[in-house]
Formats: sequence, C-alpha cells, structure tokens
Amino acid sequence: MRAHRCARTAHRWSTRPRPERGMPCPHHGDLTQPDALDAALDGVDAVFLLWPLFTTEAAPAAVGAIARHARRVVYLSAMSGNGDERPDGFWGEIEELIERSGVEWTFLRGGGFATNLLGWADQIRTDGVVRWPYGGAGRSLIHEADIADVAVRALLDDGHTGRTYSLTGPEVVTQAEQVRIIGEAIGREVRWEELPPDGARKQLLAEWGDEGYVDTALRAWADMVDNPEPVTDTVEQVTGRPARTFRQWAIDHADDFRGQAD
Repeated sequence: MRAHRCARTAHRWSTRPRPERGMPCPHHGDLTQPDALDAALDGVDAVFLLWPLFTTEAAPAAVGAIARHARRVVYLSAMSGNGDERPDGFWGEIEELIERSGVEWTFLRGGGFATNLLGWADQIRTDGVVRWPYGGAGRSLIHEADIADVAVRALLDDGHTGRTYSLTGPEVVTQAEQVRIIGEAIGREVRWEELPPDGARKQLLAEWGDEGYVDTALRAWADMVDNPEPVTDTVEQVTGRPARTFRQWAIDHADDFRGQAD
C-alpha cells in the first residue's frame, strides 16, 4: 500500500547534526548500496532503521555498515501473532542480523499502520466509496506519530536496549467502521463496498507487485474477521500517554481524503 511505496525512497536519506546548530540536516545514503554507506554514517551514534525492500539481499552488508559506526539501532519491525513472536519474512531476518551485529538494539514491532489507509484516498475523493475486501476485519491501527514518539524515546533514552515493543492503537476498529469514521472526519458520507477477494487480489497485485505479500495480506485480513488484531498499551508505557485513537488519525489526515468540492 502507499506506505510501502513511500518507504522505498527512505533508503536514500539519513540525517546528521549540524555542528553549529545541533539540528539534523539531510545526507544521502542508500541501503541498497552498502559500500557507500560509510560516508553517510560517519559521526552517527544511533540509527532508526526502516527496511524499505521486500528482500534482504543487501541487508547483511547494510547492517554491518551501520554496526561499524552506530552503537544503537532502533528497528521498525512488524508484529506477529500476539507480538511476542519473531515475525516471519524479511522483518524477522533483519532482527536476527541486528542482534548478531553487536549493537544495542530495540525492535518496534508495529501492528497495522493507519497511514496505509491513505491508499483509499483516491477512491474517497473520487466518489466517496471504498471498495476493499473483508469489511469486518478488526484492526488496532497505530498512528504514525505514536511510532515516532516511541522511536525517539528508544533512540535518546537508556533502558530500552534489548527490548521488543509491540505497538498498536488503543482500540479495535473494523475496516468498514474506519471508512465511516473517515467520512465523519471530512464531513460527508463515505461508504464501504465489499470487494470479493479475487478482485482484490488482482487490484493489489497491480499496485504492490509482490504476489507473496498480497496473499499474506489477504489471509491476514480474512483471519481478522473472527480474530481481531490485539491491542497493547505499549505506547503509554513508553511515552507516558495513551496511544492516539483512530478517530484522531482520521481528523489529522482529513485533508488527504477531501476532494476539491469539500
């Protein structure tokens, strides 16, 4: 979904403090070209890592380059099951690489990202209907600002080394309910229209291009109809305040869903 398309550009940037101001400035790096990472990592003490690819071919060299410079890595991984299990796929592989690298590490195992729903924005702006599968799937989507708040604490504060944090929103909201709440946030009705799984698979393959990832997502949504995503209070434990609700996320992103006529 949209978050993954955006994430693919993230491997090209890092930041480094400006000595005269103590403020971050952009510096080019590329996780797919590990040999060129040393210059980007020079003087870096802590790294927030979001792996932007579906494969891990470049990961061993990239993690090795990070470990040569940084003493601490905060990795945005993925939640699996109840959050206590290592995730499958590239998320789990990179967790293992980081553990073996010798750096101080913290894993942020995120549940569903609310920001992925920006993939519905075109449908909502065009005709106010979201055509998607499994409207009854219960999600505990997390606001990206809550992920950022936890990441900052893990990067800057001691006491988070060797911890895995399962991050979710504070409530379960079905996909059909999410559409209704977005409509309330933008001040007009937005309807859910159930899309058969076969039709959804074709659509997602055209958008995402990764067959395995599409099939995994469809199976997960189907399971969430009877087994909603878990809810954790980790955001509050780490930051001292409750996680933002889905309604707050919808309000914060209302302009993303509004059409020209709104």
